[in-house]
Amino acid sequence: MFFFAAFARAETVLVWGDSLSAGYGLDKGQEWPALLQTRLHAEGFRHVVVNGSVSGETSSGGRTRLPAALAEHAPTVVILELGANDGLRGLKPQLLADNLGAMIDAAHQARARVLLVGMRMPPNYGPAYTRRFAEVFADVAETKKVPLVPFLLDGFADRPELFLPDGIHPTAAAQPRIVDTVWAGLHPLLATEGKQSARR
Repeated sequence: MFFFAAFARAETVLVWGDSLSAGYGLDKGQEWPALLQTRLHAEGFRHVVVNGSVSGETSSGGRTRLPAALAEHAPTVVILELGANDGLRGLKPQLLADNLGAMIDAAHQARARVLLVGMRMPPNYGPAYTRRFAEVFADVAETKKVPLVPFLLDGFADRPELFLPDGIHPTAAAQPRIVDTVWAGLHPLLATEGKQSARR
């Protein structure tokens, strides 16, 4: 029984995010976690992507839901993409930091590795808040010793044609760019995981 449980764990990547990962405004299969599944298979990985993202989710909501998802899916890797809604609501950065840290701890206790994905706020939120908000992700990554993708929308955040009319959610054309950004942080985790599995 232990062998089969370990095998199942080695094939699961849990994406834990908000509407930016849930595919808000997109047809099913266009969202970046679905494209990540295709990339994994193309690169020779057997992992299955489970997208547990929920539109409108805050870090507090994600923290509440995560333990049940870890128990159900037993992932080896959790891609943690939460915080945008905290920022849009002007919530305190310290609350975000506490929630991200708690989710990372929960994932580690479940023997999953974590890739933390950062977000940034537009300048209209004020320089002090936008700076502190961005710093949260780097600080948590350093404290918890997890890899960080600094900005989910890296390379196209200033291109309005790659966003839906709301100006917040990326279009289908932007999703492959997100996969490339996430892959840069994810691939080293999967490669290390494979080496460790080979030793067992």
